[in-house]
Amino acid sequence: MPMLLSPFSIANVRLFILFRVFFNSRFYYPVFTILFLDYGLSIEQFSLLNTVWAITIFFVEVPSGALADSLGRKQLLVASSLLMVAEMLVIGFVPLGNSNLIFWAFFINRILSGLAEAMASGADEAIAFDSLVTHGHPDDWSRVLSVQMRLRSLATIVSMAIGALIYDPAMVNRLLAWMGSSLQVNQQITMRYPIYLTLLLGFGACLVSLQMKETKPAHLKRTPGTLFHTLKATTRLTIEAAGWILATPFALAVILLGMSYDHILRMVVTLTSQYFRLINLPEASFGLIGAALSVIGVISPRIAEKMVVVFSPAQNVLWLTGLTFLALLGLTGFFPYVGLLPVALTFFLMMLVSFFTSHYLNRITLSHQRATVLSFKGMAFNLAYGLIGMLFALLVQRLRTQGTAAVRIPESPGLNLADQAFEGAICWLPGYSLIILGLVILFCLYRLRGSAQSRQKG
Repeated sequence: MPMLLSPFSIANVRLFILFRVFFNSRFYYPVFTILFLDYGLSIEQFSLLNTVWAITIFFVEVPSGALADSLGRKQLLVASSLLMVAEMLVIGFVPLGNSNLIFWAFFINRILSGLAEAMASGADEAIAFDSLVTHGHPDDWSRVLSVQMRLRSLATIVSMAIGALIYDPAMVNRLLAWMGSSLQVNQQITMRYPIYLTLLLGFGACLVSLQMKETKPAHLKRTPGTLFHTLKATTRLTIEAAGWILATPFALAVILLGMSYDHILRMVVTLTSQYFRLINLPEASFGLIGAALSVIGVISPRIAEKMVVVFSPAQNVLWLTGLTFLALLGLTGFFPYVGLLPVALTFFLMMLVSFFTSHYLNRITLSHQRATVLSFKGMAFNLAYGLIGMLFALLVQRLRTQGTAAVRIPESPGLNLADQAFEGAICWLPGYSLIILGLVILFCLYRLRGSAQSRQKG
């Protein structure tokens, strides 16, 4: 079959990009933390619920990846889209006033969201990359990644701006008055609007996933069999992929290092709306700030493309380590307005980590176990994220119980105890990152001794 001139002339590649846009550009992201709080949950419940989300992914990630490799990637993507719709329906229509009911609604939402994330993780990249191998050239994957990340960031700019604006009842009421309506809405009404719009994106993801075509190699196409045979094949794929990762030092290093950066940076990104409140930013600005930060996602893939060509994997690790520590130190100052700079650096680093792990891991992984290996990566990332979420919640609770948030109480007399505890917990992150990254880097250096892959560029 002749090579196609552009990877974007391949239908599955285009649909992969569109799926990522619909699945990830969620209108409630700029108000993610305060959405939970405004529903009546505490910051500890918020952290624990996100730990539930991460643990769900941990248990489902690898089995779903093996199922994708044995049954087909498209089926997993359709299922993840339907779960996205379900998770939005649960919190979009839960009645207010009963704190226990709200907690359990968000608990179910986090489980459904974790299931959706696990089923999509790995399967979407695998179906696109294998289509590229079959109909194009695998070396074009970095171009596909770059375009996907840039288009997703552009979509995020729009969803961030709109999501925060419609969350703010004052802005919605002004818009209604401008349109000549006398209708007035309050926070309990407007806080559901970003959820409703995300629900529409869920339906879009369903339509896109249904149009994808399975492109597994002929010797791996599914043959009719019993449930036992399916489970047996899935188990075999899981064991083989795990063995391959453990026996391939470079793959293990990519996963462990990516996990180490990702869980710390993602924890910060998850808490940005609460952080913005504490650096004196008005809530109505959160969406515009989120949209501005999303511009980083348009620029960073180009930078990441250059970095994998100019620098070796080991050199990129040094860049990530230094910049991560710099960002976390900047966050601990809680400087009014200027505190946006370390947040922007955190978003930039998240993009680099995502690009590097996908680029290096897909480059060395065999097609028949690609989704399973990528699922192991996702499992490791989310296990670490779940653990740091639990640790953060326990730390906040301890600081609140002690009645001190350590460093900044004299400078912040107007803050309540919960906000002071939050600030104190953030101040622990640089030390935590120094210990975790130091240990993981030393282990990876030990495993990679004599390996040339960590020094190869491209």
